[in-house]
Amino acid sequence: MTEPLSETKRTDWRRTMIVPVAVALVIVVIAGLLIDRQNQQIAESRLRAQAFADLSVIRAKLEGNISGNIQLVKGLVSVIATEPDMDQARYGELAQNLIVDGSQLRSIAAAPNLVITMTYPLEANRAAIGVDYRDVPAQWDAVRRVVETGELTIAGPVDLVQGGRGFVGRFPVYTLENGERLFWGVISAVIDLERLYADSGLYGTALDIAISGQDGTGSAGTRFYGPDLSAENPVTARVILPSGSWQLSAIPKGGWAPDPLATWALRALLLAAGALILLPIVITARMIGERHSHIRELDLREAQLSRLTRRLNLALTASRVGVWEMELESGAETWDNRTNEIYGLPQDGGPRDHAQWQAVVHKDDVDGVQAIFERDIRKGSYQADYRVVLGDGQIRHVRSIGALFSEPGQPEKVIGANWDMTADVAMTENLRQAHQVAEARNAELEAARTRIEHNALHDSLTGLPNRRYLDEILKKHAADGFHGSGSIALLHIDLDRFKQINDTLGHAAGDAMLVHASKVLRANCRETDFVARIGGDEFIIVSSAGSSDERLIALAERIVKEMRKPAVYEGHECRFGVSIGVAVRRSADIDVKQLLINADIALYRAKARGRNRHEFFSEALQAEVITTKRVADDILTALDTDAFVPFYQPQFCARSLELVGVEALARWHHPTEGLKTPDRFLDIAEELNVMAQIDALILDKALSDLARWDQAGLNVPRVSVNVSLRRLTDDSLISSLKTLPLAPGRVAFELVESIYLDESEGLVAWNIDQIKELGIDVEIDDFGTGYASIVSLQKLHPRRLKIDRQLVMPILAETAQRQLVASIVDIGKSMDIEIVAEGVETMEHARILRDLGCDILQGYAFAKPMSREAFEHFLSEKSWRQAS
Repeated sequence: MTEPLSETKRTDWRRTMIVPVAVALVIVVIAGLLIDRQNQQIAESRLRAQAFADLSVIRAKLEGNISGNIQLVKGLVSVIATEPDMDQARYGELAQNLIVDGSQLRSIAAAPNLVITMTYPLEANRAAIGVDYRDVPAQWDAVRRVVETGELTIAGPVDLVQGGRGFVGRFPVYTLENGERLFWGVISAVIDLERLYADSGLYGTALDIAISGQDGTGSAGTRFYGPDLSAENPVTARVILPSGSWQLSAIPKGGWAPDPLATWALRALLLAAGALILLPIVITARMIGERHSHIRELDLREAQLSRLTRRLNLALTASRVGVWEMELESGAETWDNRTNEIYGLPQDGGPRDHAQWQAVVHKDDVDGVQAIFERDIRKGSYQADYRVVLGDGQIRHVRSIGALFSEPGQPEKVIGANWDMTADVAMTENLRQAHQVAEARNAELEAARTRIEHNALHDSLTGLPNRRYLDEILKKHAADGFHGSGSIALLHIDLDRFKQINDTLGHAAGDAMLVHASKVLRANCRETDFVARIGGDEFIIVSSAGSSDERLIALAERIVKEMRKPAVYEGHECRFGVSIGVAVRRSADIDVKQLLINADIALYRAKARGRNRHEFFSEALQAEVITTKRVADDILTALDTDAFVPFYQPQFCARSLELVGVEALARWHHPTEGLKTPDRFLDIAEELNVMAQIDALILDKALSDLARWDQAGLNVPRVSVNVSLRRLTDDSLISSLKTLPLAPGRVAFELVESIYLDESEGLVAWNIDQIKELGIDVEIDDFGTGYASIVSLQKLHPRRLKIDRQLVMPILAETAQRQLVASIVDIGKSMDIEIVAEGVETMEHARILRDLGCDILQGYAFAKPMSREAFEHFLSEKSWRQAS
């Protein structure tokens, strides 16, 4: 009943005080608002009066300046009316006196008969001399208005040709002749806009000003100065012009709002006055409120004590905490029901003693807990964890907390609480075991991560770092060199003859050789050097370059020497070598990607020069590579644009000198370098693996030309084309040849000696046999320059054998060379093979070769290789007859 009664009393006194306070507050607020509003209106009226006064001064200055400028020009108009025939000098003298300090005139032009003939200043406006206003649409309307009305006009502002903006005043000029008023022309005066504005006080004022009425059209005209103030309730003033008017609009730069400092000062004064009125009322209300507050606080404390007691009892019941009490002097103890339950004793509310406690505590914990109690309780509190053994043998874990409590006239007591910690202890043990399991698993995962990271960065076969690890190392050391040396040296290593070991002894032997090579490389490098296997049989060594290449040369030579030594695998002695490309960079911010490319280029050069050696990258090598790359790109483009064409060199019977055939030789029509012979592109084409395409292209064009000659009645018995090894190893060669119009005996394939001699590849031999079956003759080209064997010649049994020009050229002067050629002829004749001699430079060569038994002659003595058109002309003129 206390709380509802107290609340009712509090509500009564508040209701009593709220009415007078509210009335006083409303009166004070209304009075303050009225006073504040009146203050704002007065301030705005004062601002508008000041703004209008300032604007009137600017209006007067504008009118005065414009009027003054017009009066100056009118004086000039009057002089011209009396001196209509004045020249430029006289005009300049008069106009000069007008453009002085204090005027805003910029230039004055005179246009008798509407054509400008005089102007001042002359130099700046010379281009206007001779301008007829009637030919200038942009100005004619304004000039015509002057002519028709006979009154001056002011136009603008306009953009001036000589820069800036201005107003243009145009004055009609009349002369008197025999008492008659005649129109002479127009005077145009330009008033500088910026100077007019500055002299009239438009700049630096405390007002935002706008001017409307372009071309003197007044308030209805276009605004040409300042912002749009139409929505700001501006003050306005009219500027009267000689023709028309302008309207000035202005507001203060801060708007019409009054001075905030004065406004807030007034508001603060109003607030202070209101506070003085309300303060006594509020103080009275506060004193009454304090009295009721004390009464309410006492009621609240009584209620809180009741609630806390209920909550404590509820908390003890819910948490199952047991409470106990012990008198230190008598040893008498009091346990509540929960404590009895924890110790496994009857919940009868009977007295308890220390002996009953000792009887249930685990024998291993009694002495320790007793010692803790005796030691800590004198300090004011104690805490101990121990085990309790129940009657059925079950063990409980208990936490006991106690505190010393004393009251005057009462014996000292210890009041404490017991918690059953059995579930918590079990949970803690489970967590400990789970933690151990988790730590074991984390250790396994860390070991697995380490293994995975190592495997990701190392080669599984050799254990060396792999390409990914190499890239990371190069990126790490690119800025300041390998281990901060300011330089990086790369040795790109490739095993020679590794493929033969793989093919003959198997991949296991190849793997053993890779492991052997990795050990050799590691043994010959410094501890700080980085050795990586980047794939297949390729390795990279990363090292510092030092100040010279001597150490790198010694390292490369040592590796080449060690790799030459035989390695034994399952009783087999394996030998292989290495080619090494070395690239060095001694500078900051090294481009490691380019350095890898340079090392690869150097490796390629080492292989091209015979393998089993090392080469350093150089500027010359880079230029050569760039040139090769450019030529390779041009070759691929040439294949796309059909730039390879056949040139024909005729072949003649050694006895009758009749045409017996032509050899189709590949030529390249380069778009910028002209005609190229095979010696300038053949090697690169071989590397690009496009020789088979070029061969096929030349064959197609040669067959097309052969058909053309047949239709034209030109007798060309046979055409010979060169065939590369790439073409002969194509398993689709025969099927593609069968689609061509091949007449037996009309086409011959020339094979260089290095292709067919002792060739063991079955596909090449089979293709050659199939070529013969298609009626295509087989010829051996450049015979005598390779490593021919009579047995291989018997196997192939070609239709013709061509003696190389290197053997033909010396026969004029060397008897032994002539006998060598005779021997080749005898070998061919014994096998029923026709003999073709190429490189026949003179008719003396032709005579000797004929006498030695050659069947066919080919060379410059008869004709050089020529285009199809030149060859057709050669046939029609029978030019070889004249040469022979």
